[in-house]
Parts: sequence; C-alpha cells; structure tokens
Amino acid sequence: MITVTAQAASQIRTASVQGDAIGMPLRIAVRQKADGTFHYLMGFDDQQQDGDQTVEAEGVTLVVAADSQPLVNGMTLDFVDLDGKLEFIFLNPNDPSYSPPQA
Repeated sequence: MITVTAQAASQIRTASVQGDAIGMPLRIAVRQKADGTFHYLMGFDDQQQDGDQTVEAEGVTLVVAADSQPLVNGMTLDFVDLDGKLEFIFLNPNDPSYSPPQA
C-alpha cells in the first residue's frame, strides 16, 4: 500500500519524540479537491476508526482511513532536501499532478 523510505521513517521517529507522541501511529490522509488535485495531511493519532488500515514500514506505524486507501495505494513517503529545506514528499502515482522522479 504505502512505502516509507528510511529517511522518512527516521524523521517520523524524531517528530514523535519532539511532539511527545512516542508510540503513536502516524495518520496519513488524502483528499481529492474539486479540481482533481490531491491534498495531503498527516499527524500522530492514537484514535482507531472503523475501516482504518495499519501499515508497518521501516519500523514506523502508519494508519490510513478507508476513504484515503484507494488514493494512497502505491504511494511512497520520503523525506528530502528540496532547495535547502527538508520536507516530507508524497510520491503518488494516483495523484494527477504526479511526475516520476528523474534519475
């Protein structure tokens, strides 16, 4: 369903310590706007909802709500340096604005 890079997993663990959320899963949500673009949300959440899917990857736990699951299938969560700023990025082939990374 979702791939998490080692860099992203490391940052998730760091954020859980900084945010006093150690042991909480990271909830990932995707909403498709009226114009077709995807809007990504994430945050630590210990509340389980009906239909949630849990993903264990690189030593971290992610939770995805049922309505987001089809939108994240095949997605990769990475943490990279973009022009001197470290950011999470969503490499999602389901996103209409997705462009595969160039080698």
